[in-house]
Parts: sequence; structure tokens; C-alpha cells
Amino acid sequence: MPSAPTESALVVRPNGPLKGSVPISGAKNSVLKLMAAALLAPGTHTVHNVPDITDVAVMSQLLDHMGVVVRREGSTLTLIVGEELIAEAPYELVAKMRASIAVLGPLLARCGTASVAMPGGDDFGPRPIDMHLRGLELLGAEFTSSRGIIEGRCDGLLGANIVLEFPSVGATENLLMAAVRAKGETTIDNAAREPEIVDLAAFLSQMGAQVTGAGSSTISVEGTERLSPAEFTVMPDRIEAATFLAATGVAGGEVTLTGARPDHLDLLCQKFGDMGIKTSPDPDGLWVFMNERLHSVDVSTLPYPGIATDFKPLIVAMLTVGDDVGIVTENLFTGRFRYIDELIRMGADIRTEGHHAVVRGVDRLSGAPVRAHDIRAGAALVVAALGAEGETTIVGAEHLDRGYERFVDKLVALGADIERVSV
Repeated sequence: MPSAPTESALVVRPNGPLKGSVPISGAKNSVLKLMAAALLAPGTHTVHNVPDITDVAVMSQLLDHMGVVVRREGSTLTLIVGEELIAEAPYELVAKMRASIAVLGPLLARCGTASVAMPGGDDFGPRPIDMHLRGLELLGAEFTSSRGIIEGRCDGLLGANIVLEFPSVGATENLLMAAVRAKGETTIDNAAREPEIVDLAAFLSQMGAQVTGAGSSTISVEGTERLSPAEFTVMPDRIEAATFLAATGVAGGEVTLTGARPDHLDLLCQKFGDMGIKTSPDPDGLWVFMNERLHSVDVSTLPYPGIATDFKPLIVAMLTVGDDVGIVTENLFTGRFRYIDELIRMGADIRTEGHHAVVRGVDRLSGAPVRAHDIRAGAALVVAALGAEGETTIVGAEHLDRGYERFVDKLVALGADIERVSV
């Protein structure tokens, strides 16, 4: 009989404060959409500061299936997009990564047809793509769905006024990419305002698109018949930066996040300041210092510029060793508390009530065997383990590979005692 797939684990032991500098890689949540946007223009695109992570490899496989030649040299990707594309995103690739749905808008705009499997990705509750489809229908697309496959087609897209019922990042990105090739003007109201949207709009502008208002709640697009390939540098990953911020908060120490954008982390740094963590913009990025016990605070997730849902597992991990009680409220997604059972295994005092997690800080967590269920949960368990007594083994390290480049190496360089093992 064939052997079961080999899993890997991270073994973490407390090792005192962190010290040094850590480079922040390019943003996963930006580069995947830039790769999808390249489909809009035939020719050779060059994208710099691309993290070496599993999700980029999966998106590369997906584009390869469509006929795009993808080459990596260091942190630079070259994407050679042909005049003809295979307008299909099959299940075996889409199931690995929810961001695959980002090809829907570009394929419809470029080819007039698209066959895309329903997306997969992290397991933390349903995130329907209804807003993507409704917005694209307003632009002139028609959809049918059968056996988990969305079939879309259009006879040319036409500009429209679109109002999103919620500032969905994914829907905003898909509609923006479709609108740049639509005839006439498109307005997206209640648009997502995340920095990754601004990055995508800048890349599209480099390709010759006419986009205004990215980063605000209203984006306007004047459609362009033909776009040109572009060269672009991906923004730094604010979620990776937040992870090292949280790690320093729990372990203590003094760390410089090289390349981080403090302006992308304003509200988070304010909240971490309330918890006792000192931060300051630095010529190289962001300076972080912590030398006391974390203070407990209340936190609610909200669309940008609010506290991102991706930050929440990190904050819960920090609050487990806070000096009082903190309440964390999830306003964006259901089912994103699975990692809490793992933190409880480490001795955390956490009670969940619907969308709320009530976290009563303990003096110290205890090392234990735990499991990561998704990228950010895995990062949160590492953060918690840095301040735990004894050894923590976190099974499911491959989840972190989807979103973090050289995560173990970077922590070791800061003085953490962490290694990767097969299990």
C-alpha cells in the first residue's frame, strides 16, 4: 500500500527576547492578483519582490495551464502571456488556493469566456463569491454553474455603476481587472480600500489602464481596448510584518522589520501600543521594542483601515499571556476560531461566544503538541509557543509555506529556537 503523505512540524522552545532585523517579503495577497492581472495583456511582464511561497507556485501552475510561461529568477517573476489563452481554471489547482478565483475577471475581459472551478483555500467558513458574479453580470457577463464549475461568457464587457454590499477585497479586485478592458466608464462604490488594491491599480496603470480612486471607497475606471505588459515591484507583506510584530510582543526584544510600510499598519501599531509594544518608523522600515508583560485590550476586526481578520489569530495568541481580560470580535468571517482549541491545549483561558472570543491572560502558556489548520493559525501558534514554557510541536507546517517565505530561517536569525522536522 502507498505510504501516507509526510507532514512536517515546527518545534519551538522559548529562548528569550528576539533581537536583530528581519526582511519583510513581498505581499502574498498582492502578487497573486498581479499574476492574474498579467492575463489582460499579451507580452512579457516582469514582477519583482515576489515571495518564494507555495501559493505563488500554485498560481504559476494555474497560469501555465492557461498557456502562460512563468519563470522565476531569485525574487523576480517573468510572465510571458501569449495572444491565445486557455480560459480554464481546473479544480485540482483552484482547490488548493482561494485566490485562484481572481482569474475570472481577467479571462472574461480578455477572452470573453471563462471556466473556473469553485475556489478552495483555507478552511475557516464559507466566503461566497456572489458579489464577484453580480458585479461581473452588471458589466455584461452571463454565468451558469454546474457540478462545482462556473461557466462565464460575454460579448464584450460594458462599463457600469456597481455598488458592493460589502467592501470585499476579492470582488473589488476581480471587478477592477474586468473593468479596465470594458467599454466605457465603470464605477465601483463601497470598494475595498486595502493597500493590495492600490498595488493592483498601480500595476494596471503601468499596463496602460486608467484607474482613479484606488484606496478610497469609490474606484473609477475608464476602459481601455488594449493593454501592454508591465514591470512592477510588489509591496511588502503587511501580514508578515504583523506576525513579527506579534512575535516580538510575546518573546520581547528589539527588532527592525526591514522594508515594512508603517503606513499600512497604522491602526495595528496603535492597538499594539495599547498592549505595551513600542513601534516607530525607521529609515529601513519599522522598529519594534518590547520589555514588559502584554496589556490586555479589546479588538474588533473590520475592513481596512480597521484591524484585518488575518491579524486576529496573532492578537488572540498575544492576549493569552496578557495581564487581564481581552475580548476579540470577528466581524468579517464565520468559523475562524478553530485555532483556539489548540491554544487551550497550551493552557490558554479562552471562551468563545458566537463572534466573540473572551481571552483571560495567564502568566505563561505550556508547550504542547498542537496542529495548524491554516496559514495564520499556524503563525499564531508559533507566536504563542515563543512565550510558552517547554517545547511546542506544531504539526501542519506546510500551511505556513503558503504565505511565509523562509519563516523558520527568519525567526532563527532573530534568536528564536525553532526547527522544522518531519512527522
